[in-house]
Parts: sequence; structure tokens; C-alpha cells
Amino acid sequence: MSVAVRVPTILRTYTKGEADVSVDVADDAVLANVVDALEAAYPGIKARILDDTGEIRRFVNVYVNDDDVRFASGLKTPTPAGTKVAVIPAVAGGC
Repeated sequence: MSVAVRVPTILRTYTKGEADVSVDVADDAVLANVVDALEAAYPGIKARILDDTGEIRRFVNVYVNDDDVRFASGLKTPTPAGTKVAVIPAVAGGC
């Protein structure tokens, strides 16, 4: 099955400029499988989403169908058919 992934501008160098990509995963896939499929299709992107311990980076937010995975099951969040994943870098700064 296919999962749609929204890629932020800063990571589009890995997806050849594409803002929306799809990856194929098994029917019983979880977010970790989606990230692995992204890496297979777009080498290098996984390291920008996950840290050295394999967890989602502190300043990267990931949503599965509009739900923040930090408040769900993290990388074990189910991604059934029709799922939309959004990777959103946190924005910080100010005056």
C-alpha cells in the first residue's frame, strides 16, 4: 500500500524538489516502516528525521493524519492505507 508524505522545504533536496511523495509499505506498517521506505527511495533523508539513537529528532515534528506522533505511539504509530504523514521542522527564533 502507499502512504503519502509531505516533505518540508528544507528536506526537498533529498526528494528532488518534490513537496509530496509516496512510499510503498506493508498493510500493517507503522511510522518506522514509512521512514525506512523514505530512506530507501531518498537516501539521506532518514538522518534528518531521526537522531543517532533512532528517535525522532527533537526539533522535528511528525504528524500522522494530523496527529502529533509524540502524543501517539511515536515511531510505532500505525500507518494504515490512506495515511498522510507530514514532517515539519520546528521553527524557533525571535527578536
